[in-house]
Amino acid sequence: QVQFVESGGGLVQPGGSLRLSCVVSGSTLDYYSIGWFRQVPGKERQAVSCIRNHDGSIYVRDSVKDRFTISRDNAKNTLYLQMNSLKPEDTAVYYCATNPRAGTYAGSWYDPDYFDSWGQGTQVTVSS
Repeated sequence: QVQFVESGGGLVQPGGSLRLSCVVSGSTLDYYSIGWFRQVPGKERQAVSCIRNHDGSIYVRDSVKDRFTISRDNAKNTLYLQMNSLKPEDTAVYYCATNPRAGTYAGSWYDPDYFDSWGQGTQVTVSS
């Protein structure tokens, strides 16, 4: 079983920055991929950025490219999401999650449906 402690969310003005952190414990070495997702009420959860464990490949959602950066500190079992130039449309609850195994198609390693362990979420609100 995997546990998560997420932090770093909050209220920020457009153009501002936040850094989300997710401390992972439990079966920390057993995931195939790990990543950040976000969700707003009434909409599907969407992948923001993910790392594939065995080769370090990184997926980044088009709408956040050049603004958001995912990273991890394996020694601290911590996943980060640096968010710069935030926009009101980035407002959402952000979750970290792990995916235990390779999926059935090329993009499955960042498909939310393949992730089975989720943090509690941290609210990010971008507003003036």
